[in-house]
Amino acid sequence: MSDLQIGFVGLAVMVLLMLLYVPVGVALGFVGAVGIYFLLGSGAMWGIITAIPYDFAAHWTLSSVPMFLLMGYVAYHAQMTDGLFRTARLWLSALPGGLAIASIGASAGFSAVTGSSLACAAAMGRIAVPEMLRYKYDKGLASGVVAAAGTIGSMIPPSIMLLIYGVFAEVPIGQLFVAGIIPGLLTAVMFAGMVVIRVKANPALAPDKDLLPTWHERFYSLGETWPLLVIIFAVIGGLFIGVFTPTEAGAVGALLAFVVAGIRRKLNLELIRKSVSETLVSTAAIFVIAIGAAILTRFLALTGIPDFLSDFVLDSAVSPLMILAGMAVVYLLLGMFLDPIGIMLLTLPIFLPVAEASDINLIWFGILIAKFLEIALITPPVGLNVFVIKGIVGDAISTVTIFRGILWFLVADLITMSLLIIFPEISLWLPQLMN
Repeated sequence: MSDLQIGFVGLAVMVLLMLLYVPVGVALGFVGAVGIYFLLGSGAMWGIITAIPYDFAAHWTLSSVPMFLLMGYVAYHAQMTDGLFRTARLWLSALPGGLAIASIGASAGFSAVTGSSLACAAAMGRIAVPEMLRYKYDKGLASGVVAAAGTIGSMIPPSIMLLIYGVFAEVPIGQLFVAGIIPGLLTAVMFAGMVVIRVKANPALAPDKDLLPTWHERFYSLGETWPLLVIIFAVIGGLFIGVFTPTEAGAVGALLAFVVAGIRRKLNLELIRKSVSETLVSTAAIFVIAIGAAILTRFLALTGIPDFLSDFVLDSAVSPLMILAGMAVVYLLLGMFLDPIGIMLLTLPIFLPVAEASDINLIWFGILIAKFLEIALITPPVGLNVFVIKGIVGDAISTVTIFRGILWFLVADLITMSLLIIFPEISLWLPQLMN
């Protein structure tokens, strides 16, 4: 059996393991290790799987992963999201479906301090969904809008997904983060537009006519947003103007989260314990998958599969647009069964060489992957964000109802994706200003 054949057999075994519900990180690492054994023998296998975890985990840029996660958990447990939602609710109440649009705006704001779609959906779900149900919103709209808006955390910096992509693709993390700003805001605008269109067509979906705040209430509420705004402008502003690197930004953001929590008298031992504990669990889960993917990448490189696929694409003269369309189908299918970070790390060893051979800009490519994975977070039958919301609402809303509410936002996401593909400048304009 040739090296190339061993590689394809390994990929088939990996798919089989995941169908058998073997954890993604374990499946990636196991196939990579066994494949290396068949190619090079036990000595090389043990040498490689001993070195890769240390080399990967010691990557300096990855030290910002726990820092950004810690920043988000501290902000969440210090209840910094509550004021953001109240302010958005007061200022957007005049729009059709004002509470739903406020949920989108607050999710976009919280995304800028959490870096995690699941954390964003969980935080806003506890605040926004009960409020919308209290005002007799349609259950599908109330739950679906929060599940969809939570996905913005995959795009708006500091996105954990973009950070890990940047490490694997070896592209500047700062430029990746900045490239996600406009696509993230565009996603929020498209979601809001979808809410307005639906509520205009059927006002019974959002009967919130009793929301009539005064201008005094609106301006007074702005004082509640300062905790998150300080962190957002410090982290994103510092990255954009080059005051500090993405790694330093994570540390600055985490420190500011603690300082702000202390100023608001929310800082205590229980908050610190919860935030640190959740950060450690989330970081460990991400690193297990990432190390498994690093071992698989080494195995695939030894088999020659990346070169084979790159040569196939070049010889076939397939257009970059067709390549992206094919990748989109793969991501949407995988999104029905796997978690987003697992999907990304599973596919990058195969797709990155193809993108490079096709001269696709890797910053733009990273934004497209993040968008594909945003969609995967709400794609039936898995849709992790849907189950986060389901865990919050319990028996009040059925899973089927949440997925029904999600479908309209999937349409909005597909429109946004089309715009990002047709107009790469949406993603690349801000990074170009940094050069």
